[in-house]
Amino acid sequence: QVQLVESGGGLVQAGGSLRLSCAASGRTFSNYAMGWFRQAPDKEREFVTAINWSRGTTYTADSVKGRFTISRDNAKTTVYLQMNSLKPEDPAVYYCALRGIAGTTLYVPRARYEYSYWGQGTQVTVSS
Repeated sequence: QVQLVESGGGLVQAGGSLRLSCAASGRTFSNYAMGWFRQAPDKEREFVTAINWSRGTTYTADSVKGRFTISRDNAKTTVYLQMNSLKPEDPAVYYCALRGIAGTTLYVPRARYEYSYWGQGTQVTVSS
């Protein structure tokens, strides 16, 4: 089993910044992807960004490209989501997700069904 613990959510003014963290523990993989999704009230959970851990490749949704950046700390098995220039459409519960990856592919999973493990979510609120 894998445990994912998110932190860093909170209230921020529009235009401000916030950094989320997600620490993974438990089962290990030779390679894996960690990503961020978000879900606003009455909306589907949507992909934000993800990273192929060993290859370092990333993929980011167009809606946040240029504002949100994913990064990782190998030693801590932690992924970060740096969110800048937050907009009124960004508030949501942000979820961290993980899946194992076979082989040496550069592929970065981006669909919800591709991920096996999920964190509990952390709320991000943006005030105007």
